Amino acid sequence: MQETVVAAVSPHPAVERIELVGSRAEGRATRWSDWDFGVRARDFPAVAEALPELLAPLAPLVEQWDRLSEHQCWMLMLRGPVKVDLIFSEEPHKLEPPWEPGPETLGGIDDHFWDWILWLRSKEASGKEELVAAELQKLFGHLLAPLGVDSPPASVAEAVESYRSARDRAERVFEVAVSRELENAVAPTL
Repeated sequence: MQETVVAAVSPHPAVERIELVGSRAEGRATRWSDWDFGVRARDFPAVAEALPELLAPLAPLVEQWDRLSEHQCWMLMLRGPVKVDLIFSEEPHKLEPPWEPGPETLGGIDDHFWDWILWLRSKEASGKEELVAAELQKLFGHLLAPLGVDSPPASVAEAVESYRSARDRAERVFEVAVSRELENAVAPTL
């Protein structure tokens, strides 16, 4: 995966450097761990605009900007499932508010949920109980509560159960159907 991502992104003329960072670079990864890449760009807007095309050969199931990172982070979910984050640590990002469910946003909410839950599963597997508990609270505030979930989940499994019920209700209310492709890729691994 490392060589594939670097080979896809590094040819862009505004990419100064891309390197594997985080748990995989440090030898602490679990099977659920994401692939984090630190990226330095001479022209961030140009690289940001080019990312979907550069990464198209990886056939991502989902790609989106992280709404809750303090720096710009392009997140991909690949088959497997494999989570890949391109982290632009020199590019600040203002944290975004909780999702507002609607017919236009339900698909993005679904993508964000499954990306976040796979990441949480990796933290759970690493024994980071306090981090998982804090992130479940954040997940509740930013994603589950806006969908009408009454209380924060106590576990990854409970978050999945609560989310599915809330998403199904929202689909009926908004008369839209969200693709289950990402869910079908992530849920069996949890």
